[in-house]
Amino acid sequence: MKAFSALSDSDLDSYLARIEYEGDVSPILPVLESIHLAHATHIPFENLDILLGRPIRLDLNSLVDKLIQRKRGGYCFEQNLLLYAVLRKLGFEVTPLAARVRYRTLQIRPRTHMLLKVTVDGVSWLTDVGFGAEGLMRPIRLAPDEPTPQFAWTYRLVDENEHWVLQSHREGSWIDLYAFSLEPREWIDYHMANYYTSTHPDSMFVQILIAQHTQPEARRFLRNYELITDDGQTVSSRTLADDEELLKVLDQVFGLAFPSGTRFHTKYLDS
Repeated sequence: MKAFSALSDSDLDSYLARIEYEGDVSPILPVLESIHLAHATHIPFENLDILLGRPIRLDLNSLVDKLIQRKRGGYCFEQNLLLYAVLRKLGFEVTPLAARVRYRTLQIRPRTHMLLKVTVDGVSWLTDVGFGAEGLMRPIRLAPDEPTPQFAWTYRLVDENEHWVLQSHREGSWIDLYAFSLEPREWIDYHMANYYTSTHPDSMFVQILIAQHTQPEARRFLRNYELITDDGQTVSSRTLADDEELLKVLDQVFGLAFPSGTRFHTKYLDS
């Protein structure tokens, strides 16, 4: 992928420490699965810089500084671009892709989600640590109609001729998460999509505060002042009292520390 730097040895070491991974780093499937799970369960999904008026930068130095050194999280472009650099550094064959989100919408959405295809021993795997919501914890084989359990969640891919669709099984039915083609993408494609996602007034990431911490036993979400826990079977929630409790929850539940008095600005939070 042009216009995207290679990861240094020291940054790779820092990344592995960030996700608390101490295992093998050979370009084999068990390593891909283990790193994917470690990344998904250690680096939170969040859009907080957008709500602080800060730009979302996709150059590798900025990603390393934010997600690794400052122990922040990010959304799909940040998460999967960092993983792309890591996997390439380890010798994996990685193809960057783009998807249209279908989760909880019937509208045709632009291609504003980044994901990866990783090929190991001739077999391709959908690899994605940046979806949020009901996203993957481990890679899923790029093959149609193979239900794949991942802890309390089950996924499958559906072949729609020109597109593949990732689905999640919930309450007895399959729901679409996103649709994608296998056309490789370039860094500039993500740069343009990132600008829309982080600045356009119609973008969800401009309108509401989002944070997510994923663990095998449960996913915890923050949607503005609502704290949600989903264990794959039941969903519970509570409403936070004020901005100071919001900062406390961000720190204690999501590992995202901000100074007292920090305020995130959306139409909802400012109303």
